[in-house]
Amino acid sequence: MSKLPTALQKLALPVIGSPLFIISNPKLVIEQCKAGIVGSMPALNARPAAQLEDWLAEITETLAAWDKAHPEQPSAPFAINQIVHKSNDRLEHDMQVCAQYKVPIVITSLGAREDVNQAVHSWGGVVLHDIINNKFAHKAVEKGADGLIAVAAGAGGHAGVKSPFALIQEIRQWFDGPLALSGSIASGGAILAAQAMGADFAYIGSAFIATHEARAVDGYKQAIVDSTSDDIVYSNLFTGVHGNYLAPSIRAAGLDPENLPVSDPSKMNFGGDAKKAWKDIWGCGQGIGAINEVTATADLVDRLKREYRQARERLQLG
Repeated sequence: MSKLPTALQKLALPVIGSPLFIISNPKLVIEQCKAGIVGSMPALNARPAAQLEDWLAEITETLAAWDKAHPEQPSAPFAINQIVHKSNDRLEHDMQVCAQYKVPIVITSLGAREDVNQAVHSWGGVVLHDIINNKFAHKAVEKGADGLIAVAAGAGGHAGVKSPFALIQEIRQWFDGPLALSGSIASGGAILAAQAMGADFAYIGSAFIATHEARAVDGYKQAIVDSTSDDIVYSNLFTGVHGNYLAPSIRAAGLDPENLPVSDPSKMNFGGDAKKAWKDIWGCGQGIGAINEVTATADLVDRLKREYRQARERLQLG
């Protein structure tokens, strides 16, 4: 495994909760961090923009109080996701707020920006950049990212098409920094498998949609429970970037999930139109077959910890 920055060295479970557009909120982030995994949310989930400061204050103050009351079980650090694509006209504002609160980890998406990385480093933060192939991984590190999030086939939201085996082994041939793997991970055994392949962390998103703290409608949460990988559709129609979505939500919007048109990728949008699209069309990864109930975030993490221990024991006994 790689040498990890201090912020990522003492997690109770090697998991980063991925930022879920619209769905992640302070309540979910706080519960993830209290359970000992990195909790995260997109800066763009705070609307209006001024709300981001309120949310970061809530997260930092609540986790500080938790740490004071539970010195034997300190919280994990939290992360804020920044879309660095040119369509995000809030980036400068949101980065200033992150600087004010010295956000421990910033997850950057849709383009590697040297100026953004330098800004995060100026307050002592760590930058993790998500990528879908080895080419983009090289660019991210060249521009100063501290670590990578390998978004493999089967991940929720904006996913790649590479096998996790191919993606991780290619990256590990040249990169020995922090590496997380995203794609269909929803069990403790899958977390251990990610590490066996060479990743330091599992990057888990869809499983947390079906939690009480997630800001998703009940129908969305139940669809996670009821669906399997057979119900996932890969399309770029909704934002201009290919992603995985739940077929039932596409049908409910009056579209045929098996005959979706192709969007123009040059018209990527992550403003109001994207928010409306993602409110009605539900992003989701292929790993949801392991999700059998809507539960509390703490209970979900407890299950993952238990399964992770059991998977390690099975290997040792074998």
